[in-house]
Amino acid sequence: MHHPTGLRRSHRVRLVAVCAAAMLAGGHGMAVAPADAAPADPVTAASAHARPGPDGSHLLTAVAGRGRVVELTVHSAAMRRPISVEVLPPPDISRRAPVLYLLNGIDGGGSPSGWSGGGNWLTRTDAARFFADKQVTVVMPVGGAGSFFADWRADDPVHGRQRWTTFLTRELPPIIDSAFGGAGGNAIAGLSMAGVSVFELALADPELYRGVGSFSGCVRTSDPLGQLMVDAIVTATGGDSRNMWGPPTDPAWRANDPYLHAERLRGLALYVASGNGLPGPLDTLDGPGIGHNPMKLGDQLLVGGILDALAGRCTQELRDRLRQLNIPAKVVLRPDGTHSWGYWQQDLHNAWPTLSAALDR
Repeated sequence: MHHPTGLRRSHRVRLVAVCAAAMLAGGHGMAVAPADAAPADPVTAASAHARPGPDGSHLLTAVAGRGRVVELTVHSAAMRRPISVEVLPPPDISRRAPVLYLLNGIDGGGSPSGWSGGGNWLTRTDAARFFADKQVTVVMPVGGAGSFFADWRADDPVHGRQRWTTFLTRELPPIIDSAFGGAGGNAIAGLSMAGVSVFELALADPELYRGVGSFSGCVRTSDPLGQLMVDAIVTATGGDSRNMWGPPTDPAWRANDPYLHAERLRGLALYVASGNGLPGPLDTLDGPGIGHNPMKLGDQLLVGGILDALAGRCTQELRDRLRQLNIPAKVVLRPDGTHSWGYWQQDLHNAWPTLSAALDR
């Protein structure tokens, strides 16, 4: 089975073209504390305390990664394959800690570099350093390129069996909580494609999360322009969106549209942010990830500019919808900025007080 790690240029061009056209058109496990004995290192503790999920999903391996990272391999019963999960354990593993799930974008975190969406939270931001002094377990699944982290209705010739909603809401949480001493509170945040998925996951399991952070997402997915966007993202990674939610007329598209079901987000702490595609202070030759490379900067300005122009409009629509429903939310519409990691790092920093307050409830 082929698992794409990046986007072909032809697919990127199609994705940008679709986005440009859109603009022109107008079972949770109980938290288990570490043993009473003196705590071991996080890898040993995770291996010793991890309990399988109720469906047979279980921890296969836990090894030390770079810095504080613990690299897990988890068997997903729903997807019938191992899934890689990177974890930043809390600084004090002898104490319980809430959990923040951080989702990657279109490539699922599997592409180390390339276009604006390449890489992941550990390779493209200061997430490891930012959370080093915060008593929270940060969980970052790797994989799910072009999947919207959904449960697909049919196996895909390229992506195989996609049951990410089941994995993230049912299979992974009890393993994480037992392995790292979960305190019972969870929040979730994601960027770009995952800026949509975080709402879909919250709707799929409203009791699991207390807070949601969405950065440069476009949550209106079932109207014609939204369907074009979703199909472009899935196709860009080699998949077929009909295997996810069926043909465009299928009710599954509306059932998975967070904009239509925003009322069910009431009670969650919400932080939503986006730029508007105009060049901002980080869109320079010495900006994050550019390395004085004119090609990278041009890519960020063109591709990232178009994508965040669309995301900005979507974010404004979501803001208006939440206001109409009288649902509190922190919505930040920046006066500039592209679809790129430097801004998402800022979004994560700015969202943390909202998410942290929710986790402390």
